[in-house]
Amino acid sequence: MDIIETELAGVLIIQPKIIRDQRGFFKESYQLERYKEAGIVFPFVQDNFSRSFKGVLRGLHLQNSRPQGKLISCLRGAVYDVAVDVDPTSTTFGKYFGLELTEDNHTQLWIPPGYAHGFCVLSNVADFHYKCTDFYFPEDEGGLVWNDPEVGIDWPIDNLQISEKDSKLPTLEQIKAAAVLQ
Repeated sequence: MDIIETELAGVLIIQPKIIRDQRGFFKESYQLERYKEAGIVFPFVQDNFSRSFKGVLRGLHLQNSRPQGKLISCLRGAVYDVAVDVDPTSTTFGKYFGLELTEDNHTQLWIPPGYAHGFCVLSNVADFHYKCTDFYFPEDEGGLVWNDPEVGIDWPIDNLQISEKDSKLPTLEQIKAAAVLQ
């Protein structure tokens, strides 16, 4: 497996080794010791799976007091996946990293706890899987609005379908102001 660091601290691109033959392919989608060697030392406690259709945008989500690390992959179709640094004390506050995850490239993205995360679907349908380092707590939900101009995410698709809840998430400026008040 190949590990590629990104400009965001701890956010990693993972290229699993793919073994192909006339029957198809085989890959290890997770192996504790290899992922520990890559710096992913958190225990995974929950796996999530979603199916979405072209143009759906989910995110940008996070948990406030119980942040989740996420090991992400697209099992069917294609998505544009994004991590945003929302830590006001970070030197990369407000920066984002995005890449295309597909069933063909087998790429995984590791997003450590503390980042906002979201994706939009590029294919007609996408099956999306992620392992989480903490449980989902609805009362702890937070996030960043998907179209914050200060972040400037270049979503690669027009006419996005966004839930009402996601469209009302705070801006980066509101997140920064809330951190100052704490």
